[in-house]
Amino acid sequence: MTDQHDSSSIRSWFAGRLPDEWSSSNEPRLEIDREEITITVAIDRPALDDGASDADIAEAIDGRIAGFREDTRDRRMAIAREAEHRFDRKVAWAVSVGERTELFTHLSVPVMTRLRQPERQVLDTLVRANIARSRADAVAWCVRLVGQNTDEWLRDLRDAMRSVDEIRNAGPDTA
Repeated sequence: MTDQHDSSSIRSWFAGRLPDEWSSSNEPRLEIDREEITITVAIDRPALDDGASDADIAEAIDGRIAGFREDTRDRRMAIAREAEHRFDRKVAWAVSVGERTELFTHLSVPVMTRLRQPERQVLDTLVRANIARSRADAVAWCVRLVGQNTDEWLRDLRDAMRSVDEIRNAGPDTA
């Protein structure tokens, strides 16, 4: 089974399995990799008076997120157990309200790499400057920074890879 087919199967299963009330305004977003499936449920912003301060809005959003997390905990855990058994991947949950997204659970997967001295010096500089606590934290910081600054390029690359997978899957069966 290819990653594309697997991703499609996972998306289809979740489309049928997630409660309808969790997608009243927006469909939940799924991010899938080899180890983890992250489901982000978009919920509506709390209704406040037009004159509400930024601090009041932030508090209301915190309350909405906390309420969703607590109110849906049992259902999310049951769905995650089913999906983890079915797809052999961990399931993580997040909720978004407007521009804010809060991740409830997630994996932290170790990644091994070999770096030459100039690359290690970059990491060591970040550690010495208290940007990161360790080389591992510095690598994670660099990956986040690259991800933030290349979102469009990475999105285009993923779309291109998806197109290649679709063409490959539509080709003749070699079995």
